[in-house]
Parts: sequence; structure tokens; C-alpha cells
Amino acid sequence: MKKWSMLLLVCMVAMIVAPAAFAQSTAAAPGESHAALWIGASFGMGIAAFGCGLGQGKIGAAALEGIARNPGAAKSIFTPMLLSLAFVETLVLFTFLMIIIKLA
Repeated sequence: MKKWSMLLLVCMVAMIVAPAAFAQSTAAAPGESHAALWIGASFGMGIAAFGCGLGQGKIGAAALEGIARNPGAAKSIFTPMLLSLAFVETLVLFTFLMIIIKLA
């Protein structure tokens, strides 16, 4: 439990200190890139994709377990499973869209 509390403390400190660190920057020169934004966007997209993979794995496992317990209900389980998978994937696509809009 100490590891989780230490990780939480580090994340909280990073979120408190980061705005002050970036507030001191000047306007970007015409040829200057925003490397920190691209790095942050790639981390954000990676976290979204990781969460999507976990969510879709749980949805698929639950649907297959339900079908294995009651094979007659396969048709009634399949459609809600596909709908749930589409909702989870849509969240990742919205994250990708927000990142593209922010960086444009």
C-alpha cells in the first residue's frame, strides 16, 4: 500500500508543479516546435489505448463466460457485447480527436 500512496503523492506534486513550470515559457519562435505538447499527447493517447484494451478485454471475457454458461443465450449476448465494444472504442477515438484538435 505504501507504493500506491507514494505514487499518488508524486502524481499530485507533478500536477501542482507543472503549471508553474510551463507558465514561464515565452511565445514560440516561428521555427520552434512544441515538443512537450507532442510528448504529452502521445502519453495521453497511450493511456487511452491501454484503458480501451483493458475494457474491451473484460467485455469480451464476460460475454464469452456468459455464452459458455448458457450457449442458448449466445444471440442475445452478442449484440450488447458489440455495442459495448463500440462505445469503448468511441471513447478512444474521441480522445484521439481531442488531441488532434489541441495540437492543431
